[in-house]
Amino acid sequence: MAVLPRGGTEIAGGCPGPRWRGKRQRGGAAASPGRRCGCGFASASRLRAARCIVGWRRRCRAALRRAWRVEAMASWVAVSSSVVEYFEGEDFYRCGYCKNESGSRSNGMWAHSMTVWDYQDLIDRGWRRSGKYVYKPVMNQTCCPQYTIRCRSLQFQPSKSHKKVLKKMVKFLAKGEISKGNCEDEPMEPTMEDAVAGDVALINKLDIQCDLKTLQESLESEEKKKGRSAKKAESNELIQSQHTEEKLGTGEPSHSVEVHTVPKPGKGADLSKPPCRKAKEIRKERKRLKLMQQNPAGELEGFQAHPEPLFPPKAKSNQPKSLEDLIFESLPENASHKLEVRLVPVSFEDPEFKSSFSQSFSLYVKYQMAIHQDPPDECGKTEFTRFLCSSPLKAENPPNGPDCGYGSFHQQYWLDGKIIAVGVVDILPHCVSSVYLYYDPDYSFLSLGVYSALREIAFTRQLHEKAPQLSYYYMGFYIHSCPKMKYKGHYRPSDLLCPETYVWVPIEQCLSSLENSKYCRFNQDPEAVDEGRSKEPDRLQVFYKKTTMPYGVYKKQQKDPSEEATVLQYASLVGQACSERMLLFRN
Repeated sequence: MAVLPRGGTEIAGGCPGPRWRGKRQRGGAAASPGRRCGCGFASASRLRAARCIVGWRRRCRAALRRAWRVEAMASWVAVSSSVVEYFEGEDFYRCGYCKNESGSRSNGMWAHSMTVWDYQDLIDRGWRRSGKYVYKPVMNQTCCPQYTIRCRSLQFQPSKSHKKVLKKMVKFLAKGEISKGNCEDEPMEPTMEDAVAGDVALINKLDIQCDLKTLQESLESEEKKKGRSAKKAESNELIQSQHTEEKLGTGEPSHSVEVHTVPKPGKGADLSKPPCRKAKEIRKERKRLKLMQQNPAGELEGFQAHPEPLFPPKAKSNQPKSLEDLIFESLPENASHKLEVRLVPVSFEDPEFKSSFSQSFSLYVKYQMAIHQDPPDECGKTEFTRFLCSSPLKAENPPNGPDCGYGSFHQQYWLDGKIIAVGVVDILPHCVSSVYLYYDPDYSFLSLGVYSALREIAFTRQLHEKAPQLSYYYMGFYIHSCPKMKYKGHYRPSDLLCPETYVWVPIEQCLSSLENSKYCRFNQDPEAVDEGRSKEPDRLQVFYKKTTMPYGVYKKQQKDPSEEATVLQYASLVGQACSERMLLFRN
């Protein structure tokens, strides 16, 4: 059965989508603190929403009445076809960003079914789905333009704030450590990492040379006093490093440190000795020394086998860790928690999706009520199913595609046997498209919004190994005029879609223009045009009276002059390729 546009039974009192305050709406356009739905529309109350959707109830009721007929007729259509029903004109809604009562404008259509290839082409022309409703903002008229944004996942490097989130998760899984505060709402711009505390880490910054004996004495002193006012050794002087007033990445002066050394009078460090090693190498040497003390014979063999410096430098010691290294860092056997990520197709015919539905639904209700303060009657099972479990995308599993195939999925995060987060994603021929995320508010301290986005980027890279054409991570819409949406631009490198020529432009080249104007044409070539525009509308495919036909044939049977304007508007928005592949349902 066809499903009402995202919002279902709430159509009578709200927008064509759920009443979500889209703070964590990842794939859609929502990110304002006001009531938002996942499809980019807004509704602050039932009365206000009702004023915003004049004509929408009539349209949706008609769509629902035709739904059974259309899907029955679909048996006449080739299985591989997309069937859409376009809503003529433009819809005006209250904007959740600037609060303009009728400033948000978009075009929309109902997708009874859609292939992943057609949807890939549509999102590359600025479209976005919310359930089975597919919409496109009217960019040069809407009050807050929404630009499609994608991350080039193969070149992605996590920022320091991203690394902080990943390390926080590893610490929690390994030792059960819970960080103070909630980082869920932290901005995504790069920040300085926390400085490493302790004398061992500071050795990297000090211009001091240490031989093995001095290092051992220093480590023993550390264990007793933790770097604080250690007793003066009879044979060594205590000096304070000249560099302890430097800033070590936190922006604050560091504390002074006392380290054992034997400098020559008036000359400081002995430059004839090997340079100091990094804290990681020192920790390894500490372990080696402990083994040597337990086995003197082994200690002698160790010195004989290493006449050269005991800390040979590693060839790639300065190489940064990859995203995968940070996510899949090895945990101890006795780790406090176990996290498992499962990819489940959105289909009630799938046994795993069906068995986890009840738990997933309960998590959704808890999230909506706690994070967005939605009342229980707006978080029903029917709404949840229509919003996040109904997709027009047909599952496909071609031989050259990823093992999981293409389609809509729930990426479930299982912690110690229970679901704590679910990321709704579409896997398409060229990208992984993020739709929505809901999570257990009790685990907000893990910054699950950021963590799941990083996992989805890593997942995109994993799929690329089997399907080389799949290499992008689509994050929905970027709204430069909304501060809470700017975090998407910090997953770099990323591109924005030009709203006129539909070419991708690096976000760095777009920001200066967006500072001057909300609406921008990013393609700097004034002669460039939309290469995929509709050039031959008569070739557009129409589904009419159980028959598919070119629009050139269909229009000869019509007498309504407004019909042609509607079809031509549809053709200009979806482009020539989609207009020839998709079937436009006409009643």
